[in-house]
Amino acid sequence: MFTGVIAAVLVAGLAGAGGPADRDVHPHLRPHLVAFYDFDHPVPGDPALERDRGRSGTEIELVHGGAAMRVADRAYPGGGTVLQTGPVDGAANDWKAGAWSAGGVRTLRALNATEGITVLGWFKRQADGPAPGFGAIGLAGVLTGNSDGHAVRALLELIDVNGTLRLAALGRRLDDGNSQILAAQADWRALLPRDEWVHLAATFDFTAGTMALYRNGAPVDGFYTRTDDPWLIGGPGPHVTSATDPRGIKIGGSFPWPGSADRNPCACRMDALMVLDRSLPARDITNQYRYMTRG
Repeated sequence: MFTGVIAAVLVAGLAGAGGPADRDVHPHLRPHLVAFYDFDHPVPGDPALERDRGRSGTEIELVHGGAAMRVADRAYPGGGTVLQTGPVDGAANDWKAGAWSAGGVRTLRALNATEGITVLGWFKRQADGPAPGFGAIGLAGVLTGNSDGHAVRALLELIDVNGTLRLAALGRRLDDGNSQILAAQADWRALLPRDEWVHLAATFDFTAGTMALYRNGAPVDGFYTRTDDPWLIGGPGPHVTSATDPRGIKIGGSFPWPGSADRNPCACRMDALMVLDRSLPARDITNQYRYMTRG
């Protein structure tokens, strides 16, 4: 049963030729585009919901701020309004977005037992660090099949690694298993300058046991925080995620439903958030960035 007013509607064929996402999505990515949010497409009759321009039709809710969370800005040529997230008086009022269902979001079934996931989008940070009392800033990601609204299968975030905040990809193959973090070497403030739009991507290859980070279409050097086998891929492959539908998507924090106290809120603007059911190769990330910035 869905919490709040989140609904999931199957929409077929959006990733194909002539679909509404063609202007913003490179042709190589369209067959794998599970979810895509540009924050220019409110659900008719309920502006607190945002339509999915990917093939899954998974609507997300603009939590606590509703339509006011769509603000005028321009992340890339051809972009429209963008999403505003961030702390508000009292953690239970923080602006964030996403979808959550205790039984799993069936429209995200492409991310059930998958060998790979990619999360990418445009981000503009508006704060100098995590909110008081927190050690991370959540950007965007896919929840596990048993998530309470925080635990993730694939996530882009800023997180404290041995006392230093770093841009990172965090992945978990098995719902009850351990996570792995790929942390960027470079200073997070240089990778994500304040008040500047940056295109970020994270790829998760669960068969190979690898992740990758990209900024403005270029690979970002990084290191893994664990040197063991947290994803348990030592045996014969292919290795896939748990055979469960993700419980949803979280954007700009955790627990994506109204009235929930947040964890790791993001004082950010975001646009063109995409989730794909494949770990994209570097050339596709580069091509997608160029495709969006060609004007």
